[in-house]
Amino acid sequence: MTIQHRTALAIACAVFCSASLAQAADNASITLYRSDSSSLYASSGDNTVDDGYAVVREQRNVRLQAGVHDIVLGDLPNNLDAEAMALGFPGGEAKVISQRLLLGQGANAALTGLTGSNISVLGDNGQPLANGTLLRAGDEGLIVGSANGGTTLVRQYAAVNTSSSNFPTGSSLRLRLDASRSGDTTAVLSYPATGMGWRAAYVATLQPGNSCSMQFESRASIANRSGRDWHDAKLTLIAGEPNFAKPSGPRPMMMMKAMAAPVGAEALPEQSSLADYRSYTLPAPVDLPDGSISQVPLYAARTLSCVRTALYENGGSWLPPQPMLNSELNSDGNTSITSTLSLTAFDSLPAGYLRVLTADRNGVPQFIGEGRINDTPKGSDATITLGTAFDLRGNRERTSFHVDKAGRTMDEAFRITLTNASGSPRTVTVREHPNRWRQWNLASSTVKPSKQTTDTLEFKLDVPANGKTVLDYAVRYTWTADDNPQP
Repeated sequence: MTIQHRTALAIACAVFCSASLAQAADNASITLYRSDSSSLYASSGDNTVDDGYAVVREQRNVRLQAGVHDIVLGDLPNNLDAEAMALGFPGGEAKVISQRLLLGQGANAALTGLTGSNISVLGDNGQPLANGTLLRAGDEGLIVGSANGGTTLVRQYAAVNTSSSNFPTGSSLRLRLDASRSGDTTAVLSYPATGMGWRAAYVATLQPGNSCSMQFESRASIANRSGRDWHDAKLTLIAGEPNFAKPSGPRPMMMMKAMAAPVGAEALPEQSSLADYRSYTLPAPVDLPDGSISQVPLYAARTLSCVRTALYENGGSWLPPQPMLNSELNSDGNTSITSTLSLTAFDSLPAGYLRVLTADRNGVPQFIGEGRINDTPKGSDATITLGTAFDLRGNRERTSFHVDKAGRTMDEAFRITLTNASGSPRTVTVREHPNRWRQWNLASSTVKPSKQTTDTLEFKLDVPANGKTVLDYAVRYTWTADDNPQP
């Protein structure tokens, strides 16, 4: 092992040898923005993540020296917006002259959090190698400043001891201050950081019976992969999509440790408006260990009405710039039938994922599908696709097609056959999109449509158990001489 005393290092770092460490205080206030980043919520991986977005405000206990001097703020997240960091002194005791961010990343990430702390460096056999203030931890070794102003570079060591009760994590911020007096004071540090985010997590358990109802639970999943632990943090969650100009902002879409807060009326967040967004302020401080997913309730559990639909859909709502006369459009074929679930938002529902359960024959809740709910205002509908119905099938065939170019009309007819292999009757919604041209009307149908818009036809068909149902319908398109139809 090698211990070297270097005059050049001593000169370069002499100003930092007297730098004091401003200890991180608990009870930070954190505003978290929604993020669907898969890396934030991944169940594997042990590194920090540069996704998500949070704004942190915390108090630091600082020991000032009159005049120009340096302090170190440790225990910071790994990924910070260095341009937006601000340290303020409410009493005006000092002002910041300059600042430098030391990132706690790589093999020395743990030691970076100790920058500015008093440490003891030990060798393989336990003998002390250096004692003093840790000035830097890097690939070249540890730079330790002693009380007499000397500097030691330790290249090989076995252990580092500190008297701190909590081992700091994350990055460090070194600041040069100009203070009007000496003594202890409180400073306020604020900064944006990545590696943290939240999204809503919903669970719906379908209730037995012929009508659709469900037990609905709503929680906030809070991810912390910032490189720092948080204790007794006061959280505000922002629902909505603010614009982020920098690439380090949240990206649209770990569970090493998981914690769930008890559900109760007294534990629910306080909801309010924030500009064009919604905010949820948690009623009590929470701990957010690094590498964790924490869950807290958003609303009390409740029973909601719902609508389940077996949907057979063909085409989409796209419309061409000219009438489409090509006979090959709208090909026939078999199409699966999907199962969907809809609900009406009882309050503002932030974007997240809804997992749906139902009881099996033994009364055990089983997973039957999951889908994303976008930000949904109160009173609006949210619909997810649960999956593909196993016993239902649909077949679509075109039964006629005729174009009259001189009369500027086009007629098209279809037959849709639905089959049900289960032992229970089912109702299937057939959704068709007449999309050869924007001007059309329903010429005939064997079943009256339940819904008709400018680009959609819907029919509700009852399909008997172990049986089939047939729908025939026809549409007529019309256009003008100026519409220039395509052959």
